[in-house]
Amino acid sequence: MKIVTTLYRQVEHLVHEVAKFGLVGLLGMVVDLPIYNWLVFDNPLVFGASGDGMLHDKPVTAKFISVTIATIATYLGNRHWTWRHRERTGLHREYVLFFVLNGIGLLIAAGCLGFSRYVLDQHSWLADNIAANFVGLGLGTLFRFWSYRKFVFKEEIALEEAEHGTEQHPAADSTGDLPVIR
Repeated sequence: MKIVTTLYRQVEHLVHEVAKFGLVGLLGMVVDLPIYNWLVFDNPLVFGASGDGMLHDKPVTAKFISVTIATIATYLGNRHWTWRHRERTGLHREYVLFFVLNGIGLLIAAGCLGFSRYVLDQHSWLADNIAANFVGLGLGTLFRFWSYRKFVFKEEIALEEAEHGTEQHPAADSTGDLPVIR
């Protein structure tokens, strides 16, 4: 029964992590989408008539700009909320890895956008947003969640330690039970 309880707690923790990651991702979308649509279609909300933005003929460049700006917001949300319970391994290391892995996620979205624009010859705001911000973002988000957990915010620390800044020593627990991840 103890194994079932431990497994449940680990899955419960993962569900909370996924939910927080999703909310931070929504924040990133709130930053990314208006910037992209403003640069390409001169209309950040894409309601009503859209025109030609300053990067209308360069949608992939516009996507790189909008995602780069959104990455700053998502780094802060993920570091200080989603994975606050994970060990801090240095701002420089985390930030560089976060940007590199986010860049790979961006390449996934840009690839979907490029395929839609240049292979399928779709040039509408709807086609751009479906390709880059639905298909590309969805695939990129799956990659980001996995890679951030594995490479950027690596080691988990006890929840109490993360919330209270206290350090627990493994030798203090002599019961031999599996550690509980919350």
